[in-house]
Amino acid sequence: MFSETELQAVFRALSNPARRQMLVWLKDPMSFPGQEPADVEIGVCVSDIQQRAGLGQSTTSQYLTILRQAGLVIATRRGKWTYYRRDEANIARLLQTLRDVF
Repeated sequence: MFSETELQAVFRALSNPARRQMLVWLKDPMSFPGQEPADVEIGVCVSDIQQRAGLGQSTTSQYLTILRQAGLVIATRRGKWTYYRRDEANIARLLQTLRDVF
């Protein structure tokens, strides 16, 4: 069950349409150009997310950090690149909390 503080972080993260869209895009990582099946486990490179979103690098990174802090995505660092994927287990836990609470 998510705590009140965790729920507040999730609702804050999801209050922004661009962050919601990033979470939707990450549901299908193979939709990103150049994505290989082996890449799915580590996620999508932040530069690919930035390109699709049409946002600056710092804004994209900030939005992904907010999603990570809310427990909605997992970041994996490979060299100088950071990759993001959805945290499906935590998203399932969130959905269960919402069912239990509401």
